[in-house]
Amino acid sequence: MTSESPKHENGSAAHSRSPSPVAHDTLTLRALVSTKDAGVIIGKAGKNVADLREQTGVKAGVSKVIPGVHERVLTVTGSVEAVSKAYNLIIGQLVTAAPSSPITPSSPSTHTSIRLLISHNLMGTIIGRNGLKIKAIQDGSGARMIASKEMLPQSTERIVEVQGTPEAIGQAVEEIGKCLLEDWERGLGTVLYHPGPSTENRRGHYSSSSYSSNTHSSRRNGDGVPRRSSPPPGSPNGPSSPSASQPPANLRTQNISIPSDMVGCIIGRNGSKITEIRRLSGSKISIAKTPHDETGERMFTIVGTPEANEKALFLLYNQLESEKERRVGREAQQQAELAE
Repeated sequence: MTSESPKHENGSAAHSRSPSPVAHDTLTLRALVSTKDAGVIIGKAGKNVADLREQTGVKAGVSKVIPGVHERVLTVTGSVEAVSKAYNLIIGQLVTAAPSSPITPSSPSTHTSIRLLISHNLMGTIIGRNGLKIKAIQDGSGARMIASKEMLPQSTERIVEVQGTPEAIGQAVEEIGKCLLEDWERGLGTVLYHPGPSTENRRGHYSSSSYSSNTHSSRRNGDGVPRRSSPPPGSPNGPSSPSASQPPANLRTQNISIPSDMVGCIIGRNGSKITEIRRLSGSKISIAKTPHDETGERMFTIVGTPEANEKALFLLYNQLESEKERRVGREAQQQAELAE
């Protein structure tokens, strides 16, 4: 089908990733849509998505259908203005097509929503210090934004739901896009979310212990093809065969920045935590000894297969979230003690 978007290999690309600094004026913004809405976006014989591309100049597509999965990923790439215009048009189409509320173009006040997929690393850029940035975007656009607290299963993306009129959502998307491009480097290394049977069944359960269980045999990659589990012993590619190990050509290198004051919690006492993450993921992880820029953040370099890196990133972010929750709890306890 002409409406399908180019597939992302093994979820190793970041939604704000640029191949080089000169290309970081191009935004790729993904959203989670229902299978029904995806059909509206594509249109009969791909007409709607073709018209959208022609009207806005964006590249746009929807991920393939996976049997038994009721969500698909919409991907739109172009300039910030073109992407926001495309989302405005898409939301307008969805509102018009909604059977429960027969809407005509003369009903501009209709409220709806879109679920954007945003890298966990870039959420701070959108929310801003003390929530000032997200408040400014809401005040300026008239849209309401709700950011999920947890990452989606087997990914490092979170949902930001934007609610309002199509025009308000379009304005909010433009401001969000500007934020993402300003800090595009933080999005490098994002593990993209791919809806699949295992992720739908396990939504809301993201602990490192459940993640490190044997989930990969039922996982699907971005093109809907099941990932192969380990071959049985004695088969041509069994453990006794040298070809059973991943070839070096399949290795990927990914970098993420971690605030210096959080590095200790990831390393753990005598390196116990980072050793465990290396063991569970199978990736090699090295940590810069000094901050790489004025932000005071240190670079973590992860080298391994796409699946190993995906697991390593998930475990690293899980550890960060646990530490943040621990610090918030400690601060609350200290405040309570002072108030006594």
